[in-house]
Amino acid sequence: MAMPSLLLVVVVAVAVATPTGAAAHFLGVNYGTLGDNLPPPHRGLELARSAGADAVRFYDANTTLLAAAAASGLEFVPSVPNELIPSFAASRRAADDWVAATLLPFRGNPRLRYLFVGNEVLSDPTQRPRWLKLVPAMANVRRALRRHGLGRVRVSTTFSTHDLDRHNVFPPSAAAFRPDIADAVVRPLLAFLDRTGSSFFVDAYTYFTLAEPVWMPGLRHCYFTWSENHTVVPLSYALLDPSPGFRYYDPGTGLHYDNLLDQMLDAVVAAMCRLGRCGVRLALAETGWPTAGDLDQFGANVRNAATYNRNLARRLASGAGTPRRPGVRVPAMVFALFNENLKWGPGTERHWGLFYPNGSAVYEVDLTGRRPPASYPPLPPPALNDRPYPGKLWCVVRTDGKGAVNETALKEQVAAACAAEDAAGLCDPVRPGGECHLPDTVAAHASYVFSAYWNRFSEDYGSCYFGGLAVETTVDPKVMDRVDFPA
Repeated sequence: MAMPSLLLVVVVAVAVATPTGAAAHFLGVNYGTLGDNLPPPHRGLELARSAGADAVRFYDANTTLLAAAAASGLEFVPSVPNELIPSFAASRRAADDWVAATLLPFRGNPRLRYLFVGNEVLSDPTQRPRWLKLVPAMANVRRALRRHGLGRVRVSTTFSTHDLDRHNVFPPSAAAFRPDIADAVVRPLLAFLDRTGSSFFVDAYTYFTLAEPVWMPGLRHCYFTWSENHTVVPLSYALLDPSPGFRYYDPGTGLHYDNLLDQMLDAVVAAMCRLGRCGVRLALAETGWPTAGDLDQFGANVRNAATYNRNLARRLASGAGTPRRPGVRVPAMVFALFNENLKWGPGTERHWGLFYPNGSAVYEVDLTGRRPPASYPPLPPPALNDRPYPGKLWCVVRTDGKGAVNETALKEQVAAACAAEDAAGLCDPVRPGGECHLPDTVAAHASYVFSAYWNRFSEDYGSCYFGGLAVETTVDPKVMDRVDFPA
């Protein structure tokens, strides 16, 4: 899962195929740049190729990076940033000027095949003013590409499976797009993609996704399909491994599923069919598995990440398709090339990489899907964090190892948490006269507020992060014998 701003992504792009035909395939990897210790672009591209990648996708269109990618021999996919969507929707001239300045130097390069307009625009409520402008912006960008001799470049955007109504993939045949976007945005978007021969690019994570208890007794409605439903959905099913004794049956179609990713993809197909666009090509813009995370993010480890991405590469290379679209190749984009230490959010956000910034491999993977499984070195044994942490957790101030903290930044985070909607009374215990006012230090107050806020809102907002100033702990941080922190 990927953050939209300033990211670059290298693609696991299995070339797009129509629902009724076959196509050559190619694979790649996400190339993010939210780190202060990453190698130069040419080295990053070398590492991408060493992992078997054939393509790179960018979340912006930085000319230096595009030039490096164009010279690398890899396929490359630039993106129009979300903030440019309104101006491109309103002005053909604005779209034309951007294409001329940004992409015209690569007109003769046949490896420029796709251009994304925005990233997960429909997933972010703060982007709502741009929703109705997305398709007009895409149309104007396509006109500009054709005008400048780049008509071969297909225009698309990225869509999260979270944008399915109630995030439902159980069963796949019941899936539909959210009512607030289905007719207003997705219907014209699919019509545009169908008319122009482009593909619907989806972000689908078997680690991060949502489910409704429709046809599986005991299945909860929750954020992580596998991690929150691990007693019902086997880990192996999410990792695309064989799952003896577990097969999901869709009563709406009579189809059986042996892995969660196929279920998610067919759910998107079902949603498209509800809008009369069964024939639109489907592709994966992002997928992957994290190698580490916070204490409450169980299942995030090297063994699972390597297993998922190796299985993914072999499955895509086989051209098996999904139960609803057998034999149809699905383009896919693995996330990510590097661990990026400046990414915002929970610990998993900084641990998706195939490589550490110094160029060493986090684990080996062949994105061509041709490497025999037995030829890989042994993976670490099953991790202890494949199940939820059994004890209590708290969210407290992170120190630099010497006890030092940035008090100004802490005060800002505390003020924001105390002023948040639905946070009434949350900070009263650390105010003068409150039971947690002593010790009267910025760090002590911040630890209480962080833990209280995280405890109250973690189901909705998830992360013990607070601008990078917080960390989860198993050690009870209570400041007085009579005062307990929320856990």
